[in-house]
Amino acid sequence: MERRLAAILAADVVGYSRLIRADEVGTLAAFKAIRVEVIDSALADHHGRLVKLMGDGVLAEFGSAVDAVQAATEIQRAMVRHNADVAENRRLRFRVGINLGDVVVDGDDIHGDGVNVAARLEGLADPDGVCVSDNVYEQVRDRLDLAFEDLGEQEVKNIGRPVRTWRWLAGGLGVGAAPLSLPDRPSIAVLPFDNMSSNADDDFLADGIAEDILTGLSRVRWLFVISRNSSFAYRGQKIDVKRVAEELGVRYILEGSLRRSGNRARVTAQLIDAADDRHVWAERYDRELEDIFDLQDEITETILGRLEPELGLAEQDRARRKPPENLDAWDLYLRGQWHLYRFTAEDADEAARYYRAAIEKDRDFAAAHVGLAYAIYLGAIEAFSDDPAACLDEAIIIARKAVDLDNKDPWAYSVLARILSMRHEHEAALAASEISLELNPHVSQSRFGRAFALVFAGRYEEAIAEIDQAIRLSPRDPNTWSIITVKSWGLMALERYEEAVTWARRAASEPNAVLWHYAVMASSLGHLGRLDEARNALDKFRSENPHMDPEEVWQRLPFVDSTQVDRMAEGTRLAAGGGSST
Repeated sequence: MERRLAAILAADVVGYSRLIRADEVGTLAAFKAIRVEVIDSALADHHGRLVKLMGDGVLAEFGSAVDAVQAATEIQRAMVRHNADVAENRRLRFRVGINLGDVVVDGDDIHGDGVNVAARLEGLADPDGVCVSDNVYEQVRDRLDLAFEDLGEQEVKNIGRPVRTWRWLAGGLGVGAAPLSLPDRPSIAVLPFDNMSSNADDDFLADGIAEDILTGLSRVRWLFVISRNSSFAYRGQKIDVKRVAEELGVRYILEGSLRRSGNRARVTAQLIDAADDRHVWAERYDRELEDIFDLQDEITETILGRLEPELGLAEQDRARRKPPENLDAWDLYLRGQWHLYRFTAEDADEAARYYRAAIEKDRDFAAAHVGLAYAIYLGAIEAFSDDPAACLDEAIIIARKAVDLDNKDPWAYSVLARILSMRHEHEAALAASEISLELNPHVSQSRFGRAFALVFAGRYEEAIAEIDQAIRLSPRDPNTWSIITVKSWGLMALERYEEAVTWARRAASEPNAVLWHYAVMASSLGHLGRLDEARNALDKFRSENPHMDPEEVWQRLPFVDSTQVDRMAEGTRLAAGGGSST
């Protein structure tokens, strides 16, 4: 009889019989996929051998207790990440037990008390948890950066002596800690920025940037943001992003650094999706160091402006990859967002359908009301509807409902401002846009909503300044073409036609641009007397919008000064070769 000392890992699926009864084929397929992607991978990484599968159970052996524990914790962390996108009643969750003991070798199989104790420890473990025997704990306590809780002597079935047992604390934050489930909205922790300079006095600048970013993100209503006290507890530690995300219960981690040399400072920032183990976004900023507080404000505003839309895009991508049967209200909202920014009539309708479905699941979901109002408003501004007044009547009711549900949401006020402008309620639009800006000046949509209200109220220079800020804050925004178009309207109103053409051409180069870019080009080039170019732009407008009169389209713009609409229509007549109406 061959014997050897081995670390034995025993695991099984919690509630496996219930899962099989509910969906036999799906459960078996899911278990097979997890076995390949998670369990086999962890065993290979930590020198383990799969001994056998026993229905829903797994038995494996390792030559080292350290390897066995590392594999077990890696499996459990991977399962927490995997289950984040799975409906709770379909999740496969493991219990794991590990023992170090003598085993009897029988071909590829192993037997004996060492195996039996591992199986009993697995039965003591919590779902997503790991229990180890005392001899395993003694081997790993000084070798692994893991926290354990002493459960004392445990009486277990068919073992003639009590087994001293230790429970792995997944969070590592105190007795009884367990893996934290992700919140029902996107979650982020901002870690303290590393000071890479030789001067320790720069610590306060690095901290100031991170703290200001954290404060700014706390204003984003759809984000769950970990407090400073928790995230800054990792100062000075070697960061394992996955571990930190699990301990704090967040999906995203923002980390960065500051390096100062003479009168220059370099700040880097990177956003990491810890659940998928991938970089979402990274950027580097080089600045002259003149006024340290101005530098801090500028860097903070720039990072915040980029971060919010990048997070939104990452969440939309995640929701689109999620199985339809697992969609909750937030996922439905995100799918609506994805369609919204395609800027077609069909996508606007599809976005509205998803928003309505989200509201059905959660009547108090303010952001879904905002999205729905915006999707309907597009019927008026982008000429998706033949009845713009009806669109605006419906949109204003929904937008006001959104503000009632959450009067701290800057996007709600920004959308409300645009709808009010389209209804020629200019003073109310300016007031709503001002509230949006006060609630969060660091996001592009607040600046855009303000610019929209200003341009139609006749305050063109102010509108252009706000547009420039909006573009600077979010240069990769899916709404960039629309933001640029509003600038071109302001330039046309100021009779700066050359600039209007330049910006309209830039709008045309952006993805998803619709309707207005060729209209702006045709009218502006008509006023400039560049009639061949103007006719070419007009032909392209008609080709893309065959059912639309290029002169009448200007009537959709709600300028308080109606002569602006007449002058823009006149430029279109010039482009068509009809001559001036004056």
